[in-house]
Amino acid sequence: MNLIKYNGSLYPELQSTGNASKFAIPFAQQIISGFVYDVGYGCEEWKFPNSIGVDEIDNNGFHAMNLPPAIADAIYSSHFLEHYKGRFQDVIEYWITKIKDGGHIFLYLPNCEYQKYWAWGNTKHIHYLTPKIMKEFCENSNLFTNFIVTDGYDLNGSFYCVIEK
Repeated sequence: MNLIKYNGSLYPELQSTGNASKFAIPFAQQIISGFVYDVGYGCEEWKFPNSIGVDEIDNNGFHAMNLPPAIADAIYSSHFLEHYKGRFQDVIEYWITKIKDGGHIFLYLPNCEYQKYWAWGNTKHIHYLTPKIMKEFCENSNLFTNFIVTDGYDLNGSFYCVIEK
């Protein structure tokens, strides 16, 4: 395993190469299928398989708060929500309106406590999201029926939040 050093700490090199989605897709495929939007996918090879990608890089007018008009079976998003310039709650509340009843929002989010570099001026990450924050949001929402937020982190230092409408 290759390690990189940042501010005196060692991190697995895989965390610096992008495509965090590759760690979440196998799990997500057990939960979501059908017509799926992948919001914030970054580049084509990182996109959820057979999904419709929505990312500002597409320059087609669609973005996190303006999805195409078709209602989806699911929305998949990996390592995007922490970058959104606005209230992350607004994004999830909007996405709920863009999926069918019984559909899912599958979020893959970084462990902010593990990724210590956030505290040292990383301007790419707007939101400091943790399992506790996501659980509190979900518990206080009346817009969906079920949710799960993993307490632990995977080998990529990330966690999952899955919401069912």
